[in-house]
Amino acid sequence: MLALPFLFALIFNYIPMFGIVIAFQDYKPWLGIRGSEWVGLDHFRLIFTLDGPTVIWNTLAISSMKIVFGLITPLTFALLLNEVRVEGYKRSIQTLVYLPHFLSWVILGGILIDLLNPDGGLMNRMIGALGFDPIFFLGDGNWFRFTVVVSDLWKEFGFGAIIFLAAILSIDPSLYEAAEVDGANRWKHTVHITLPSLVPMIIVVGTLSLGNILNAGFDQIFNLYNPLVYNKGDIIDTYVYRNGLESGQFSFGTAFGLFKSIIATILIAVSYRIAYKYGNYRIF
Repeated sequence: MLALPFLFALIFNYIPMFGIVIAFQDYKPWLGIRGSEWVGLDHFRLIFTLDGPTVIWNTLAISSMKIVFGLITPLTFALLLNEVRVEGYKRSIQTLVYLPHFLSWVILGGILIDLLNPDGGLMNRMIGALGFDPIFFLGDGNWFRFTVVVSDLWKEFGFGAIIFLAAILSIDPSLYEAAEVDGANRWKHTVHITLPSLVPMIIVVGTLSLGNILNAGFDQIFNLYNPLVYNKGDIIDTYVYRNGLESGQFSFGTAFGLFKSIIATILIAVSYRIAYKYGNYRIF
């Protein structure tokens, strides 16, 4: 049963890692890896002299907002949904908020572009009806970041709440029964029982998210961004794709991707250690 997954990982994840060597070369496709000139760390130095610092900052800004709000929103939703006592209504809400997770950003990107169009888009029609000027959500850098974070929350918060709902269900019911005997209301149940019981899970989810702080969502950004918002919306993945593949700067793109992978590996190791220490979470 493990043979096919092992071969898949070997062929598509490990064998291609030998191509990392082109990050240290002035790689020419017609010369190949063996014939290309060795340039050492020159491409890594370029990361911090061209648009690299801006792209890194954009990635950190967008992913940080996604991590923070992506933790608070599912947690809040799970707490509110847990208070719903009508099972049919509760399951209907769960189904509705889970559905966007299964939609591709290619589909959602097209929908958002139409909805947020400053010239006749539904959202700007509503804004105009209220007496305000249209907003170029996908053409203004600051509004672009806001749009990216909000649309990502809308797509993922329902699916992310599954973890917290499962954690709530594992809380010992006798704690709530004892609290009711002492006269505690629903609010005090949440504050003094539910939230403290969720702290280990919150720590685990939050710390493990740090490992993905350099992944701001390539699929989403790629389908929504445009040259007008490169200064605020261009992230590492889209920058590497545009310069490494579209512009043919294979060595520079590989160097930037390797730089990101090294930092991400360190962050994953640190976040796992923090989750193990404070949340008692471990894989092995």
